Amino acid sequence: MPIEDHPMARAPEIRPFMSPALDTASEVRRTVPMSPALDATTQRLLRDLAPRVLATLVRRYRDFPGCEDAVQEALLAAAQQWAGAGIPESPMGWLIHVATRRLTDAIRSDTARRLREQLVVSLVPADEQIALAADETQNERDDSLDLFFLACHPALSVASQTALTLRALGGLTTAEIARAFHVPEATMAQRLSRAKRTLQNSAVGFTPLSHDERAQRLPVVLHVLYLVFNEGYAAASGDAVTRIDLATEAIRLTRLLAEWSDHPEVLGLLALMLLTEARRPARTGPHGELIPLDAQDRTLWTRPLIEEGTALLERALSQNHPGPYQIQAAIAALHDEAPNTDTTDWPQILALYSLLLQLDPTPMARLSHAIALAMVQGPSAGLAALDDLAKDPRLANSHRLDAARGHLLERAGDVAGAIAYYRRAADRTANEAERNYLLLQAARVAETG
Repeated sequence: MPIEDHPMARAPEIRPFMSPALDTASEVRRTVPMSPALDATTQRLLRDLAPRVLATLVRRYRDFPGCEDAVQEALLAAAQQWAGAGIPESPMGWLIHVATRRLTDAIRSDTARRLREQLVVSLVPADEQIALAADETQNERDDSLDLFFLACHPALSVASQTALTLRALGGLTTAEIARAFHVPEATMAQRLSRAKRTLQNSAVGFTPLSHDERAQRLPVVLHVLYLVFNEGYAAASGDAVTRIDLATEAIRLTRLLAEWSDHPEVLGLLALMLLTEARRPARTGPHGELIPLDAQDRTLWTRPLIEEGTALLERALSQNHPGPYQIQAAIAALHDEAPNTDTTDWPQILALYSLLLQLDPTPMARLSHAIALAMVQGPSAGLAALDDLAKDPRLANSHRLDAARGHLLERAGDVAGAIAYYRRAADRTANEAERNYLLLQAARVAETG
């Protein structure tokens, strides 16, 4: 489905496939920036550097769990020391140095870790061992995209690949991933632990990937980047509508991916992100409240991003190999081109959704199709589509389905039904801003009748 501002149709679909608060580096990215002693710039810097530092350590030492723990401790040390001493001249080099020292100390702490250290040393050629120390103070090399590919390991299922990369590099917590996969948090924690052990014990290891190996893993990498951006643009939980750090990181990594490959779906995904990110300035009000697409001030949209995204989409479509990301980007472009909701080319959007369902019939794509159907054929047609969609167990407890029904019932003139479903949707969402929006919708309908 497209990543849209419509509150009933903007969530991504994650295919079905009791962690401690500071279990991994991704958890640290959620907690360290909250330190009141750190200014906003330093908080943002730590969040941005965390995946890059983790990627560098994994490239060197091939120990995914150990490197995660070491990066966590380095980020905590930075949060404590930088508040008073200031940011060092080479912040990434500082973090790599501290994390390496923590990793070395941990390896030496018991016999098992010492054996692992011997294995790590044996895997790294001598000339690389000499060169490793030299780049601790340099920021030029960015291994984070490489780690995305490495974590999408063939020894893991697609679901485990997606969950692991979302956790380690996407900045999502175990609880957030568990909600997205519709499983208990404890279950997801176990899955992540098994995935890390599988990676660590794999005979393939964290060796550099060939072009063909990267191409084979590309679909999963694209899917993960899509999910990371969606979580950043439309946070599933918390009190804010967006998490700018996640959206920005997803765009940065997808730009790197587009430099490596001009595959039409790579270009399509980057176009989709840019066309969607262009609307972010208008998505929230002065108090952080959610503003849906039809109520946004479109003069606030970022025109350069729209122009860049449109150019990328045209470049992708010119290759004549349409895919789900290109189709979603085309839908986003139609929204961005329209002066308002009434003048939007809904018949064309409906046609694109129909094509998307042929290629990728996810529940959320079907939900978006139902809303587009209502915009073209009327609310009754949309409600009938929702009735059919409600049979899908993956949406049994989805607040988005309830919110969409409330919206269409309001358009159909069923005041009581609209109020009931808006309230029901509000009870089911974990995002505070979205909950407030849905409750306000229910109150508005109740007041206006």
